[in-house]
Amino acid sequence: MTTSSIMLDVSGLSKSFVLHTQGSARIAVFDNLSLQVHAGECVALDGPSGAGKSTLMRMLYANYRTDTGAVRVHHRGTMVDLATAPPRTVIDVRRRTLGYVSQFLRVIPRVSTLDVVAEPLRALGTAGEEADERARGMLQRLNVPERLWDLAPATFSGGEQQRVNVARGFVAELPVLLLDEPTASLDAINRQCVVDLIGEAKSRGAAIVGIFHDRRVRDDVADRVFDMSETLAAGGAAA
Repeated sequence: MTTSSIMLDVSGLSKSFVLHTQGSARIAVFDNLSLQVHAGECVALDGPSGAGKSTLMRMLYANYRTDTGAVRVHHRGTMVDLATAPPRTVIDVRRRTLGYVSQFLRVIPRVSTLDVVAEPLRALGTAGEEADERARGMLQRLNVPERLWDLAPATFSGGEQQRVNVARGFVAELPVLLLDEPTASLDAINRQCVVDLIGEAKSRGAAIVGIFHDRRVRDDVADRVFDMSETLAAGGAAA
């Protein structure tokens, strides 16, 4: 792979948390972490509970601040460091470049499932009917019953909510994807749907970082495994 194909470049990343309710104790998570992810590559984060996998994912999405280091994402022809970028730039990166499927669906109450899935397309300027049509196709593919499309997903089962979450994350075909347990709560048929979507994303050149506790899924989609236990700070542990 060439340097020009790097989509995500993490260097010198360190993170710790201060526990203000416990005498301001400082818990180190990882220290001097570096990782590069290329176009068309899926990297699976591995390591024991507490190794910092979910913390790293949130830092890649700029939900957590970095102590030191850079999180550079290839965005609109240039590398943008999310660790130092202003909020407006972070929002633009998330809209156009960086998708995130978390373990939990967080949406505005009373917004329909169809609108939840179509929203990333509309944010990119896709016309309303085209966005809705692509959202319908993604919901069909993930076996979300049509009778649910006009309903808000807050009351859906865990598996239904996760399928809506995946549909929303993949519908816009963004070039970098962060997947935090995307197959959690899913049956075998829908797990395979997600595996297929990941394979198609890789084929079109998407760079993917994922947490996959299901070893079969990880083996199917990951090109490389990044062992987080090797980056643990001395004495450190976190989510």
